[in-house]
Amino acid sequence: MPTSHRLRVPGADLYYEMRGSGPVLMLIGHPMDSAPFAPIASLLATDHTVVTYDPRGFGQSTIDDPRQDASPDVIADDVHHVLNAVGNGPVQVLGSSGGAVTALALAALHPGVVRTIVAHEPPVTAFLPDAQEAEKGTRDIYETYQRHGIRAAWERFAAFTGMGLPIQAVVDPATQARTVADGERFFGHSLLPVVLYRPNVMALRNSSVRVVIAAGAASRGEFPHRTAAALAEHLGKVLIEFPGGHVGFMSDPQEFALVLRGTLTRA
Repeated sequence: MPTSHRLRVPGADLYYEMRGSGPVLMLIGHPMDSAPFAPIASLLATDHTVVTYDPRGFGQSTIDDPRQDASPDVIADDVHHVLNAVGNGPVQVLGSSGGAVTALALAALHPGVVRTIVAHEPPVTAFLPDAQEAEKGTRDIYETYQRHGIRAAWERFAAFTGMGLPIQAVVDPATQARTVADGERFFGHSLLPVVLYRPNVMALRNSSVRVVIAAGAASRGEFPHRTAAALAEHLGKVLIEFPGGHVGFMSDPQEFALVLRGTLTRA
């Protein structure tokens, strides 16, 4: 069972969990909180101290100013504070989706606390051949949310990304207040800052941090797989494919953990 912790950082109160023992491995998502990582975290905790957390404004982490946008640099600073509290660095990090963008920002801004990052399907448009069209599509999702609300935004999001509707798009808002609040923050304050973020390629190329760009074998053709492949090419790296799709750590935790272990130990 994980132990629960809270940490006060500038502008937010962060919730994080720790389980297992051994070298520190942090699993980060965005807008996803720590809960969906539980199955794979338990598998990895047999030989790692696994840290998961809720990004500011999501899950059990609070934010002082709900109007604040989720800048990846600010979120990376939050992760840096958590890692300093945990200690035993430099550490390894798996970031998924928006969490992969956080991991890229962390490696560029705070290379001293990280040894390896695995950025799994970072959804950044900057390096796509059709970057302008991708940016336009992302802004259209945001504008759909502003004009028509969260359900319409999820439908536009699914059509644009090629991914199915997430569970939170179809639940009863009256009984899922937290899920709806997370969705509102995602579309209102996280989508554009994350997807339109431009990683610091020069810092990543010159960093001592080992950077691995990964994507799900089952998500080929989907937006996050395309963005990961474009970023890998821009960095001069081979794209590593993991089992499952965008959330392969949930659908195929055993296989995903096996590939992740091999990736982390590879020189």
